[in-house]
Amino acid sequence: RHFTSHLQNRTGPCRQTVKSLLFYLWDVFSAPTPAGRDILTLLFLCFTLAIITGGLLHHWLSMTLRYDHGASIQTACIYSVAMFLVSFLCHPLRCVLTMTLPTVCTKEGRKLLISASVMILVLNVIPNISVNVGAVARILKCTAEGFTKTLLNISEPFNIVKRDLVEEAIRVKREDLSIVTNLRTLDHFTHVNVSGVKSRFTKMIGQIEMNFSHARNLLREYKLLSNRILAAIFVALLVAESARYLKSYLTSVQFDNGVTSKELLQKNPHAGNKQPARNKISLTSCKITSQECTSCLVSLVVVTLYFIAITLIVVLDHVVYHIVQMIVPWLLDFPPTSAIISVNYKVRQHTNVSLSLQLQFLLPPFLRISCICSRFRFSVTLMLGCLWLMSYFMVFLEVYARRLRRKISASFFREQEERRVAYLVRKIMSLWVFFICQKTHHEQNQQSTAVNQ
Repeated sequence: RHFTSHLQNRTGPCRQTVKSLLFYLWDVFSAPTPAGRDILTLLFLCFTLAIITGGLLHHWLSMTLRYDHGASIQTACIYSVAMFLVSFLCHPLRCVLTMTLPTVCTKEGRKLLISASVMILVLNVIPNISVNVGAVARILKCTAEGFTKTLLNISEPFNIVKRDLVEEAIRVKREDLSIVTNLRTLDHFTHVNVSGVKSRFTKMIGQIEMNFSHARNLLREYKLLSNRILAAIFVALLVAESARYLKSYLTSVQFDNGVTSKELLQKNPHAGNKQPARNKISLTSCKITSQECTSCLVSLVVVTLYFIAITLIVVLDHVVYHIVQMIVPWLLDFPPTSAIISVNYKVRQHTNVSLSLQLQFLLPPFLRISCICSRFRFSVTLMLGCLWLMSYFMVFLEVYARRLRRKISASFFREQEERRVAYLVRKIMSLWVFFICQKTHHEQNQQSTAVNQ
């Protein structure tokens, strides 16, 4: 017990010291014009921020966006130098760069998650559906080629047709032996070079595989390029949204001025307890007002509609895969098929000879290709589910991110925050006075009614 109390006594001052140090560093970082003794501290903070964010940028460029190592280092160095100079010399830009972190949790970050989900859908799920459908089409194509090749490779039945034709001609034209002689010397050649056809088909299939490989590489490059473009757009939107918020904060005292602070409640304690201020809530409170709850419900409906459409396409991928799994074994075990060919010859237009030939076609063994269906990847479905949950979570996190942006802006521009607080005090007081007048008028009406009675 003595050791515990001693440890608490030592921890209390240490915690207070750390808290005081953090408040001091934040005051120096957010001050418009720091004092002379604080310039070195501001230089150290800006340099540390530039080095840390530059390292994160290098890791992001080289590992995630797959840029060259040299290009990543050059970009990170240029960014670090620019970040150091801008954050040290320009106070508003320092505020904008600080607000980018809570801006990630607002509508812009939610748009990024939805865009990433759509990109994953386009680059992974939809091509998987096309691959499964293409597998069935390839089997049908190879089956048709097998029937055609078998038909071309059959020469013996046509030799039988030629012999029957000669016998029929001898029976019809016994007096004209010249025709018989010409028919006996008829040269019929229907042999097909099987090895040549097979090698040609092998070359064709190799070319198709090469084209598919090129298409896969091209799709991989497009995916990487789209990731890079999306990353650039995301960073630009973060900075632009933070700058837009700061501009509105500095130019309008009514912008995002619907919450109260502890200082405001201390200046006007009656304003925080009356009915007109029921939608006003402290910046440091975790409660959500009715207006914020309505905004969250609207955002939830929008996110749900987006992901319902994505879910339908993912379900379609599953359905197509299972249908292909049922169709492919039946196609690969295609039964022998019979075909009837009618051969009509006309000999010097004196008589017609009609012969019917029945052939049975069997699919050659080398055309029985192995079809591998592209199974849907569980990791893609899991990633889409995680993005969905993150989007729902960020809907509620957006409320606190907006309050944090307000606190950051108030720390960097204290005079503007005082004007905004004064405007809010006047607004609440006018509502409070109106409420008191209405209440007094109602009480007077009740008293006059009682006197008349």
